[in-house]
Amino acid sequence: MSSSPADWMDAYGDEPGLGRGLPMIYNLVYCSRAAAGVDDGVVAAIIASARRHNPARGITGMLVFGGGIFFQWLEGPRASVAELMEQLRADTRHESIVLLSEDSESRERVFPDWDMELVEPTDIRSVLLDALQTTKSEANAATLRLHLAHLDAGDLTGQISV
Repeated sequence: MSSSPADWMDAYGDEPGLGRGLPMIYNLVYCSRAAAGVDDGVVAAIIASARRHNPARGITGMLVFGGGIFFQWLEGPRASVAELMEQLRADTRHESIVLLSEDSESRERVFPDWDMELVEPTDIRSVLLDALQTTKSEANAATLRLHLAHLDAGDLTGQISV
């Protein structure tokens, strides 16, 4: 199997039923409450594991951790992201997972070079704004605007401790 998301897209760009070019990219955004005992060391291990396993699955994204809350954007082939979400739902480091958005309308990744990047809670707004300014996909732009609106309204502020 290929070792990077770009290699994965090169290898699977002609997925059956999608025609020539890049396959549709599925993105999913969720929040969850961290279980007792989850600290920066545990999060560092999560990031290291994601960086080892996500490239072969064609998954990219970002993870924010702060105030006992995970906020994560995952993107890649639907089957790979769905499989990862099932693993996350069974992971005892998460007490509850709340799906914030999902979309499969894009052929463009928001975080194409991030196998999994840890973002500080204080930086989430600037990361989402940067992504909004560079995306060419209206579906991705709509998702980014949605999460920025939640952040600006304070819907995520208390959960993520921005």
